Amino acid sequence: MGGALLMAAAACGGGDDTTTGATAGASSAPAAAGAKVGMAYDIGGRGDGSFNDAAARGLDQAESELKIEKKELEATAGETDAQKEERLRLLANGGYNPVIAVGFVYSGPLVKVAKEFPDVKFAIVDDDAAKAANITNLMFAEEQGSFLVGAAAALKSEKGNIGFVGGVDVPLIHKFEAGFEAGAKAVKPDIKIQTKYLTQPPDFGGFGDPAKGKTAATGMYDAGADVVYQAAGGSGAGVFEAAKAANGMAIGVDSDQAALPAYADFKDVIMTSMIKKVDVAVFDFLKNFTSGTVKAGPAVYDLKAGGVDYSTTGGKIDDIKPKIDEYKQKIISGEITVPSS
Repeated sequence: MGGALLMAAAACGGGDDTTTGATAGASSAPAAAGAKVGMAYDIGGRGDGSFNDAAARGLDQAESELKIEKKELEATAGETDAQKEERLRLLANGGYNPVIAVGFVYSGPLVKVAKEFPDVKFAIVDDDAAKAANITNLMFAEEQGSFLVGAAAALKSEKGNIGFVGGVDVPLIHKFEAGFEAGAKAVKPDIKIQTKYLTQPPDFGGFGDPAKGKTAATGMYDAGADVVYQAAGGSGAGVFEAAKAANGMAIGVDSDQAALPAYADFKDVIMTSMIKKVDVAVFDFLKNFTSGTVKAGPAVYDLKAGGVDYSTTGGKIDDIKPKIDEYKQKIISGEITVPSS
């Protein structure tokens, strides 16, 4: 992550100006020091090099700086909502408060469990449908960050042909696709954009199947694409494999993937990543919990709040950075409104 991004992350850590939306359910009494925090990951868990790892970084920061204790549990492929409920219930019953659910797949289960444990504070990442006086919704403007990498893809594409690989065909991932398409077309209105979703709900395996990701991206490179953006969780590794084999370029997601050891073999083909600062949101929530200022309802992390951005690791987009930053400022100022669907 570049210095400017680190500054943005530091600037939005714990600040009131990072959040908008509901304020009901605010706690006024400071929480006890050394809070016991439960984290329920989505498929892939810690080590996925993407979404879950970003949440884990926020948890680790809280462990270091806020001296919290932690317990982490992970989802399994093909599990039921009842199993998700039981995971959340296990944490709450075990004295963990707060409990953080990583991913919209926990929405229904969380509503049920939050009712059973009204004195426990819960947070959920990427879902605003789960509503209760003890639930905080950690939301992101994925479409805004995706607009920036879409613009980068169009500026770098020599063939006028790019691709988007989504993990699962759900509204959340539509935000990534919509922003990417809008950014690319802002640069080149006639650019060709190939799109492929790996699975359809209720099959969420598209977030953890690198083989499917590789097959989808290979088809795009074979059909003339020279840059492919993946919003596919663990399946993204397969997109990077395909890019390397095709001598093409790829765009990472959620974390600065070119900087991660897990993707060291692919850093030469990752031209940028759309950074979604789940770590900042998780740490903010835990900091607010320990200070007794947690609020129910949505906390929205957008470009203005430093909640999404793009990476410059590897220097592959240094030549177009001024243009991307121009688009960034236009989004922040409201001159450009990015579609989310």
